[in-house]
Amino acid sequence: MTKNDCIFCKIANKTIPSKIIYEDEMVLAFLDINPIENGHVLIISKKHFDNFSSMKQEYLNAVMQASLVVINLLKNKLNPDGFNYLSNENQIAGQVVMHFHFHIIPRYEKENKFNKKIAIEEILKILTK
Repeated sequence: MTKNDCIFCKIANKTIPSKIIYEDEMVLAFLDINPIENGHVLIISKKHFDNFSSMKQEYLNAVMQASLVVINLLKNKLNPDGFNYLSNENQIAGQVVMHFHFHIIPRYEKENKFNKKIAIEEILKILTK
């Protein structure tokens, strides 16, 4: 796959729309189109790197800084009980899109919080109020 074929490069260049909740000059954070849980966010580097181990340090730093911003936003707006942080490397480990991406997945105690998934558009409204 070339950089021109990469769906996340297209999202970073805004040739494919996404539900953006955070952006700076190096990273983009947007809602996952197939969320595991309400508020499931992907953070990508705007520059193409195949995976975590191919990243340049300044982009790793930017992803981690953006992660803290996103986590605090999710905590304030969705009140999760916890989080999973995940990045797969290579197909054998479950990586589907060969562009580095970092998952932030809020977790909720089902009996106390959301019992069903909310539409992505509704989550976007909550996060961007």
